[in-house]
Amino acid sequence: MPLMRIKDAAAFLGVSDDTVRRWVDSGALDDETDDAGRKVVDSYRVALLAREQAHAVADPSGVGRSARNRFVGLVTDIKRDPVMAQVELQCGPFRVVSLMSSEAVEDLGLELGSVAIAVVKSTTVIVETPGGAS
Repeated sequence: MPLMRIKDAAAFLGVSDDTVRRWVDSGALDDETDDAGRKVVDSYRVALLAREQAHAVADPSGVGRSARNRFVGLVTDIKRDPVMAQVELQCGPFRVVSLMSSEAVEDLGLELGSVAIAVVKSTTVIVETPGGAS
């Protein structure tokens, strides 16, 4: 599983670095030490916590695109067969599911806990309001 630094886990969870450190100290998250001697946590465990509490994360890619609907998140599930795959992302409080080829999953290096960006471009957007039209 991929590992991430404490500060990155804090960004995905919408909490401070100190909060993540307290969770590590209390056993809510397990930590390891990377080759540079920094504390890191399992990003899949962070993804599971993100399901419960997180806010939207800024797009780290720096890529300009025409699609305005971008959701940065962590991979929480991958279901695949030899041809197709269903990839689930937890993007802050939102669950985004994408269908793609199994080859694309391999090419992108997607695995549980990977950081990924869901880009949505659609010609149909339905807007709803609570209580409906009068």
